[in-house]
Amino acid sequence: MPIYIYKVKEGLRGCKFCREGFEILQRINDAPLKRCPECGEEVVRVLSNFSVGFSQTTLDRKAKEKGFHKLKKVDKGKYEKLY
Repeated sequence: MPIYIYKVKEGLRGCKFCREGFEILQRINDAPLKRCPECGEEVVRVLSNFSVGFSQTTLDRKAKEKGFHKLKKVDKGKYEKLY
């Protein structure tokens, strides 16, 4: 289930909870919230940052932490240990 972020609708005051934005776990098929659960002011769902996958440097670091080694081919049939 995705986590959605809601903020008070532009031009409205709202409470501290919805002015700063709040996260809520909802099913994809659930209807979006229309009101702040704290003060009842109108809210809108905003886009959030998301991660698609790991970068190569992150994968290399995690492999090294788990004790794996990375090899680089230096010649036909010869490899050099990078870490």
